[in-house]
Amino acid sequence: MGAGTAAQGRHNKFKTHIPCRRCGKRAYHVRKGVCASCGYGKTAKIRTY
Repeated sequence: MGAGTAAQGRHNKFKTHIPCRRCGKRAYHVRKGVCASCGYGKTAKIRTY
């Protein structure tokens, strides 16, 4: 067992989501290349539910 609290990874140093070029919402995942809101980068159809 190590002493103290273990390393917590990246946390808030990097932006996970940036504005989407299709829907404009801050939901485009940079590393995945997919918008969580409209589905840009994954499908040509707008993601709706």
